[in-house]
Amino acid sequence: MLTRNCLSLLLWVLFDGGLLTPLHPQPQQTLEAEPRENVVPVPGRRSSAQRVKRGWVWNQFFVLEEYMGSEPQYVGKLHSDLDKGVGTVKYTLSGDGAGTVFTIDETTGDIHAIRSLDREEKPFYTLRAQAVDVDTKKPLEPESEFIIKVQDINDNEPKFLDGPYIASVPEMSPVGAYVLQVKATDADDPTYGNSARVVYSILQGQPYFSIDPKTGVIRTALPNMDREVKEQYQVLIQAKDMGGQLGGLAGTTTVNITLTDVNDNPPRFPKSIFHLKVPESSHVGSAIGRIRAVDPDFGKNAEIEYNIVPGDGGNLFDITTDENTQEGVIKLKKPLDFETKKAYTFKVEASNLHLDHRFHSVGPFKDTATVKINVLDMDEPPVFSKPLYTMEVYEDTPVGTIIGAVTAQDLDAGSSSVRYFIDWKNDVDSYFTIDANEGTIATNELLDRESTAQYNFSIIASKVSNPLLTSKVNVIINVLDVNEFPPEISVPYETSVCENAKSGQVIQTVTAADKDLSPAGQRFSFRLSPEASNKPNFTVHDYRNNTAGIETRRNGYSRRQQELYFLPVVIEDSSYPVQSSTNTMTIRVCRCDSDGTILSCNVEAIFLPVGLSTGALIAILLCIVILLVIVVLYVALRRQKKKDTLMTSKEDIRDNVIHYDDEGGGEEDTQAFDIGALRNPKVIEDNKMRRDIKPDTLRFPRQRPPVEDNTDIRDFINQRLQENDVDPAAPPYDSLATYAYEGNGSVAESLSSIESLTTEADQDYDYLSDWGPRFKILADMFGEEESYNPDKVT
Repeated sequence: MLTRNCLSLLLWVLFDGGLLTPLHPQPQQTLEAEPRENVVPVPGRRSSAQRVKRGWVWNQFFVLEEYMGSEPQYVGKLHSDLDKGVGTVKYTLSGDGAGTVFTIDETTGDIHAIRSLDREEKPFYTLRAQAVDVDTKKPLEPESEFIIKVQDINDNEPKFLDGPYIASVPEMSPVGAYVLQVKATDADDPTYGNSARVVYSILQGQPYFSIDPKTGVIRTALPNMDREVKEQYQVLIQAKDMGGQLGGLAGTTTVNITLTDVNDNPPRFPKSIFHLKVPESSHVGSAIGRIRAVDPDFGKNAEIEYNIVPGDGGNLFDITTDENTQEGVIKLKKPLDFETKKAYTFKVEASNLHLDHRFHSVGPFKDTATVKINVLDMDEPPVFSKPLYTMEVYEDTPVGTIIGAVTAQDLDAGSSSVRYFIDWKNDVDSYFTIDANEGTIATNELLDRESTAQYNFSIIASKVSNPLLTSKVNVIINVLDVNEFPPEISVPYETSVCENAKSGQVIQTVTAADKDLSPAGQRFSFRLSPEASNKPNFTVHDYRNNTAGIETRRNGYSRRQQELYFLPVVIEDSSYPVQSSTNTMTIRVCRCDSDGTILSCNVEAIFLPVGLSTGALIAILLCIVILLVIVVLYVALRRQKKKDTLMTSKEDIRDNVIHYDDEGGGEEDTQAFDIGALRNPKVIEDNKMRRDIKPDTLRFPRQRPPVEDNTDIRDFINQRLQENDVDPAAPPYDSLATYAYEGNGSVAESLSSIESLTTEADQDYDYLSDWGPRFKILADMFGEEESYNPDKVT
């Protein structure tokens, strides 16, 4: 092959002017010239222009992938027509993989692949080649680009990228029903050979399923596959390249196929008769047993509805479906009684709720079974003859009177005696007692219908053989009324009569009320009391419908003569014994107009002149009020003026203490008031003492000095003043006017007891207590001094 390539090169150089042609050692690589025209001068020929081919002609080179040889894999050869074979031309290579994947002999132009290539990693490489003058380092021709393709080999098996698969198909499906489509991918070149042509087949799963070799569609291969027989199938699928031929690579995957349920099976009872034992004490609505029909289907296709077929005992029982277990729950609709009936038999039907019309030909999707219930005898509590007892008794019935009885029986086979007692809940129940053996109810206290008209309590009956078994019944006792209260006027009436009333005129209609419970048809009668029958003023007319009218018996009434009339009315009831009461009605005489409209009923209006209007009366009263206010104000002003005159008088200075709220000036403040009138002109104070300290009250027997000598008193006062001046705890009063001498020039002479010739022991101060509360403190002071008198101590 090398010889043939060399010969071709030689012929081509000879006939085509020495153009460059790549040489390939592989026979499958064809020469594909890409001509390019260049006009170049050729030495030794005519100087006229002639057509010549371009200096580079390139082919697509091919290289095998996964080459495992020990030597680099030969790819091809580059040659320039300017290369005379003397070593003046240098070949260079650049581009994808140049130097790392592909190398070129700079002198010969041979290209080799120096490592193994993978088409699935990179299918082709783009490179650039150039011929360079060795001496000048200049390109002899322009750089050109060529491609080296990696030729595919079958080195990748088909792969199921989405596997393993999960699929489902309804049971009882026909042959050819679609299940699933699988797909395998081959990484080899699909455009070269059969390396990527995949064929599908089933390795495991026949004869139930089949697969299309080209599309990979899986379908059912058997009819009427039953889920109840087998539900899960595992199918092994193979994908093989090279069209399934020998030597091709293969990949497998698993497909898990589930048969979904359809309602192709009716429910069936595992047995035809179900036996149940139920205690007679079972409560209404309680579950007394369960039965179950079996349905091989699944989910909603296995949902069962149970119904009781009408017949014996069907009205005492009911059946419902337990949604979790699909069992039929039998419940009690009415109470059972062993003594009445010991056994019941009825039929129960089970059917599917969701039917599939494709399987109607299989038969009816329901089944029937018989249920037999045996009632068990239980020790039951006593049973009262009535669900409720109602009794009546008259009020005030003597204690111990029997008013009724209750009865309870033990209906069990071995009848037991019954004991009765009252279910005590409150004090009201103590009004009655019950005989424990007979069940008779009697009064225990006197009853009053007006206090309690009805009693409601419970009676408990228990078995002697088993006291824990009890039953209860309600007893209502109505207290009947005894006519013990007389009827009375229902409401207090304000009755009036006009002065100009005529005889026989109805002035009031009255009704009566009775505290007793009035039976139907009770009537009240009205009449005047005997003492009022002879008086010619008013009368009572009984209308015989439980009402009566008050009528006048004469013409005209005068308020001046008599303003109020008292009319006694006797009211009787019709019960036994007859009760009556006398009710006194007050009738007021009023002034009315000609139409009978009341104008005034006031007492003071009697004394007013006839014809005086209400407006005139109000004006007169208003004037009187104004005059009274003026008089009161005048008197108050005169009293106030008199009081001010007494307070400001300088003549009356006895025992006056002047208080004011302004801040004082201390001891030197003598401008606040004139205290000269309080000083004895015969006494000259040597020292100025504090006058703003209130001296403490001394409680001791007064020693009265002689009238002729007042020195002791002055010394005592000065001593007390000095003690208070040096006392830091004394309150700082602004001023305190004190005096110890009577003023001169008094016509009444001295009223003070200081200069009195008599002693305190000779004075009686008891009269101070008679002067009232204003002199109470003074009376207490002199009373204490008198009690302290040592001469009276015994």
